Amino acid sequence: MRRFGSFVQKEFYHIFRDWRTLLILIGMPVAQILLFGYAITNEIQEAEIVIIDHSKTPESREISSRILESEYFRQSNQMVSEADLETLFRRGKIKQAVIIPANFARDFNTMGRANLQVIADASDPNTANITYNYTSSIVQQFTVEKTDVFSIPYRIRVFPVMMYNPELKGVFLFVPGTISVILMLISAMMTSISITREKELGTMEILLATPMAPVQIIVAKVIPYLFLALFNAFGVLVLGYFVFKVPIEGSLALLLGETALFVTTALSLGIFISSRTNSQQVALMASLMGLMLPTILLSGFIFPIENMPVVLQVISNIVPAKWFIVIIKGIMIKGQGIEYFWKETLVLVGFTLLFVVLSIKSFKLRLS
Repeated sequence: MRRFGSFVQKEFYHIFRDWRTLLILIGMPVAQILLFGYAITNEIQEAEIVIIDHSKTPESREISSRILESEYFRQSNQMVSEADLETLFRRGKIKQAVIIPANFARDFNTMGRANLQVIADASDPNTANITYNYTSSIVQQFTVEKTDVFSIPYRIRVFPVMMYNPELKGVFLFVPGTISVILMLISAMMTSISITREKELGTMEILLATPMAPVQIIVAKVIPYLFLALFNAFGVLVLGYFVFKVPIEGSLALLLGETALFVTTALSLGIFISSRTNSQQVALMASLMGLMLPTILLSGFIFPIENMPVVLQVISNIVPAKWFIVIIKGIMIKGQGIEYFWKETLVLVGFTLLFVVLSIKSFKLRLS
């Protein structure tokens, strides 16, 4: 029994001595509960909207002020007309527009009923549905209060227009996000594990002894994953288009080009992880913690980034999948061209160059 206790004590010393293992055992649960606690939420706060008031009457101003005074919405700084709405929605500047017609007050006061229109960006169907329900609830509360005061059954009908996704299909959100997760899984995680396996088994030194240059060896190991990732991405696009009826409104060539860029970014990230690790286990854990969780939670795939705390919003900027999802949704659902997301494209190019430079530097240091 004493020998058994000594053995257990030795294992505790081994865990506390290895800071990587300690970080996984203690840091992972803390990071997971913080990410899931703050990132997973269906609440919408301070969504950017515009209100176009053609009536300009006390009644219309009261409804406008009630909508903007709620915690759910924030008036966009854009001064727009109805002709400008399409551009703002395409650029992602606003989530919703409320249009109050010129005859709103007259119909409301004389007939006890009136209409207004709500236009929402349904490329994210969950957000569009939630913001529409918030607006409808505020308008409904307004009519209830007026009915109680004047004993007249007032009614305001809210007509929704869901842009880009009239039927609010969830696949419009999940297909682009799924492509991002698959590409990150195959490109980054599998590449990092593959190269690290060669180092762990000691076969990397044998490969380096061949006439091929180190860069050629790495590229040769990466190319199969490049084609595999592109094949899977194309397969998801085909299934999404023919089975789930997810449109590809923009250029297919541009979509494939941006997909190839993201795959390259993910591959360079996988190479960087492999250059900093010596075992498959560490590479796997680094990929899971550093890639998969952020890709799912902090990329805007499922949960809107603008609803997260400011700290997580800042962290999300270093998640490559965030920028790619903006691009792929813009091309597929909104039919955008490169002029709408050239900044996001440059960010992915910058990530790729950064990871390549860091990988080369780390690789040389380890060979010296």
